[in-house]
Amino acid sequence: MSISAVLIVKNEAHHLRECLETLTWADEIVVLDAGSQDETCAIAREFTQNVSVNADWQGFGIQRQRAEALANGEWILMVDADERVTPELRASIQAAIQQPPAAYSVSRLSWCFGRFIRHSGWYPDRVLRLYPKRQAGYNAALVHEKLVVEAGLMEKPLSGDLLHYTYRDLRHYLEKSAHYAQAWAEQRAAQGKTATLWQGISHGLACFLKMYVLKAGFKDGKQGLLLALLSAHSTFAKYADLWVRTQTSEKQR
Repeated sequence: MSISAVLIVKNEAHHLRECLETLTWADEIVVLDAGSQDETCAIAREFTQNVSVNADWQGFGIQRQRAEALANGEWILMVDADERVTPELRASIQAAIQQPPAAYSVSRLSWCFGRFIRHSGWYPDRVLRLYPKRQAGYNAALVHEKLVVEAGLMEKPLSGDLLHYTYRDLRHYLEKSAHYAQAWAEQRAAQGKTATLWQGISHGLACFLKMYVLKAGFKDGKQGLLLALLSAHSTFAKYADLWVRTQTSEKQR
């Protein structure tokens, strides 16, 4: 059975080579770029000729759908540029595609601010990433897109970790967080949803308590405390963004 490793990327020159080096065993590597201004495409072409560019950004879901359509393999392994397939995960994948079709989840182990985060609700962080092309595919969500599987297709776990080098530094975290908050607020506003600042405060506080106390973030040391605080801020920010949009639209009326 053939397998296509599929990536959507933009300005990932700092990550991409190390990612693709862990995917050379795949029958095909597919890279869909969203209009990079660095060496992303040049690096991708060192590993595959199946490199395309589509800068008409309509959200993560649509971009993954476009990338899926470019794949020729019977199986798709969806990977992000800041992820690395470990040898154990590779062996598990190669064994899985010899079995009857199923949607397989991987456990992501994230490296953040100087250590691997094994608590805080971050691990094992299972996500569906390996699936038969004709029986599953991504939805069209602007952000937090999900894999939709055909009725009757079983979901199974793979062994081995997918290493996730999620944030380069604090500035990268804040920029990425702001982007997700904006996309979340845009999506909710388009659905006619509203929010209050109190919702932002209460959800932010709940997020901190869940990560640091209930999910044992304190076991991740100072990084666990920092992540809980930052996540609480990010949660507040997305509700605040939606609230601001509501106020603006009311004033315009």
